[in-house]
Amino acid sequence: MHARAVAASTTALLGTAALLFPVSPARAATDGGGPPRVIAHRGASAYAPENTLAAVDKAAELGIRWVENDVQRTRDGELVVLHDDNLRRTTDVEEVFPDRAPWKVRDFTAREIARLDAGSWFGPAYAGARVPTLEQFVHRVERHHQKLLLEIKNPELYPGIERQTLKVLSNEGWLDRSHRAGRLIVQSFSADSVRTVHALKPGVKTGLLGTPPVSDLPGLAGFADQINPSHGSLTLAYVSSVQAFTGPHGRPLEVFAWTVDDAATAQRVAGYGVDGIITNRPDVVRKAVGG
Repeated sequence: MHARAVAASTTALLGTAALLFPVSPARAATDGGGPPRVIAHRGASAYAPENTLAAVDKAAELGIRWVENDVQRTRDGELVVLHDDNLRRTTDVEEVFPDRAPWKVRDFTAREIARLDAGSWFGPAYAGARVPTLEQFVHRVERHHQKLLLEIKNPELYPGIERQTLKVLSNEGWLDRSHRAGRLIVQSFSADSVRTVHALKPGVKTGLLGTPPVSDLPGLAGFADQINPSHGSLTLAYVSSVQAFTGPHGRPLEVFAWTVDDAATAQRVAGYGVDGIITNRPDVVRKAVGG
């Protein structure tokens, strides 16, 4: 995820929203003041190459139940798990295809991307790791009985990616009642993309990345179950105001903060009452917040 959060509105507006939309008793009863959920960002990406199956395995080894990933689309229409829309940073694409600059994901077929080494950049122990397809990724998450926070990346580059992502998830058994009830969230920086996911599959829990003004929350609450901001943009007042609104599934809106990698920041953010913390170092954050 990139820090493209919009600035929050004023403290006065936050306070007004909190007064107008008090936190429901149901939230207090069910949340019980427990620690926030810990979500492994791109897998346990401080310890294994991001968005690879090895990163999922490492998160499982650490006992982390939630894994976050990013989805993009190849030239021939395959969904792959990769953060950047460019293959340069996390693969050896420049060596394998030196004449294919600027090495955009959408300019390569799934077969071509499957040839790339997505692990050596991180360390020699991971040489030969591959860019997984979405199917491969969810299989691995399922194997470990984990939960998935899936980000649709750059939807403006991939028309129809929302429907395609949902189709893959459905084909792999991830849209049944048990997964929808507590094992799957689909998020994006694009409000239009989140709205589309909700329209296509209203039962799927959704999240909007960023820090929209409180004045936008009544509209966003019609299709987004979460507002997921950068931790640096958060205040206690903002978190409380977000959580005061009821989302499309009749529950208070949640807040997952990203990307927190040290104990002090984790404790500060947890003190705001966030529902989840997204981190490259999930073991560090879990220890800090008791999750």
